[in-house]
Amino acid sequence: MPTETRSRSRAPSVPALDLPPPFRLVTLREVGDAFSHAVAIATEAGAGTIVYVGRFDLAEFAVVLEPDEPLRTARRAFYAGMSALGDALVAHAPPGRPIAFDWPDAIRVDGGVVGGGRLAWPSKAEEGAPPDWLVFGATIRTVAMGDRQGGLRPLAAALDEEGFDDVGSGRLVESFARHLMAAIDTWRAGDFGAIAKTYLRRLSPEKGASREIDGNGDLLVQWKGATQPERRSLAGALAVPSWLDPATGGPRS
Repeated sequence: MPTETRSRSRAPSVPALDLPPPFRLVTLREVGDAFSHAVAIATEAGAGTIVYVGRFDLAEFAVVLEPDEPLRTARRAFYAGMSALGDALVAHAPPGRPIAFDWPDAIRVDGGVVGGGRLAWPSKAEEGAPPDWLVFGATIRTVAMGDRQGGLRPLAAALDEEGFDDVGSGRLVESFARHLMAAIDTWRAGDFGAIAKTYLRRLSPEKGASREIDGNGDLLVQWKGATQPERRSLAGALAVPSWLDPATGGPRS
């Protein structure tokens, strides 16, 4: 999904992280909501703006994109964001530590959910026209908080528990930005298929099924013995993030 990255003089910027061009940083206090803020300023701030919340226990950030293709296909930017996030985690993970996706949006490290991604677009955007903006947001639990004894959170995980190399939220955002830039360059070169393969390689397996990503971002699941694939709507699945706890604004425990 080639995107424009024009600069806008009124875009807020706090130079704190080492981000590659053309990214620009907006930093919020710990009580901020990176995803909601990025959506609110997307029109004015423009492509390449990264909103970042400097929290101790979570890596929470969102990036504004401006696609030059219709919304129905531009939503595939979600896979670029997830693949970049997966690559960033792998770069800091212990050797051999498995990182997997639950379609479409949750991320697991060694079987435990650490967070995930989400995508927003203008509410009045038409499927057949390029949207004014997209916002990809991500939240990753970096530090386990609260009581972890007695199996109270058997399906949750945090990076510090999984042996990551002292990766703070800022380092993860920096790594994500570089991997996202590489993914966008790959898309610009006409090779979305490479992004799809990277995502699908990390997708949790379903016995007896092969998967591929359709041109509109839907997941096509071909079950053994079936004549037609099962279609899973990306737009529908993104409506409610599967990993998000609405009460805390962080990953589910």
